[in-house]
Amino acid sequence: MTVEILVWLLPFLIASLVLHELAHAWVATWLGDPSPRADGRLTFNPIPHLDPLGTAMFVITAFVSNFIFGWAKPVMINPRHFRRPQVDMAIVAAAGPATNLLLALGCVAWVIHLDPHGTLRDVLIRAFEVNVVLGIFNLIPIPPLDGSRIVGAILPRRLHVRWSQLDHVGIIAIFAFIFVFNEPFWDVFSNVLDETTRVMVSIVTA
Repeated sequence: MTVEILVWLLPFLIASLVLHELAHAWVATWLGDPSPRADGRLTFNPIPHLDPLGTAMFVITAFVSNFIFGWAKPVMINPRHFRRPQVDMAIVAAAGPATNLLLALGCVAWVIHLDPHGTLRDVLIRAFEVNVVLGIFNLIPIPPLDGSRIVGAILPRRLHVRWSQLDHVGIIAIFAFIFVFNEPFWDVFSNVLDETTRVMVSIVTA
């Protein structure tokens, strides 16, 4: 990737991370949790949302890999404030990936209907890819990813407590799984991304 494309792409990358976390914060606040507001997360200012290492990973992977990936600072949420803790937590969790998938859909619509050229077209395509990856990856049902919160909505209460306790080891399990089953994982993940792309194109061209 050229430096010119990366410079133009960075605002899209930052916006993708910020809006993902902001969606969590907004929905949690709407459902009754004051924690995001108290923590200063109800803001478009990127500084409270960005994780230095996660943002650096975005830049590094943009230069050295076709798979751009990074993360933001998780929003602190206390489900005890929710009327239906398991279900409401699932709704909060779904808001992040849904936001990324909507941003990806917007990029597809822009490319197809406004037909941009040159650097802008390249940036929109990369921004689309990043948001699809963020949306789909976060839906993997392994703690602490958002997909695990969605699955948690249907678990019996006692099992849900144990499931939630896996957060601190879940991320290690994710990377261990990807390392051990590297090729089949990326084959499946690539197929999901391709199918998601096909569906989005069909939506904006319908």
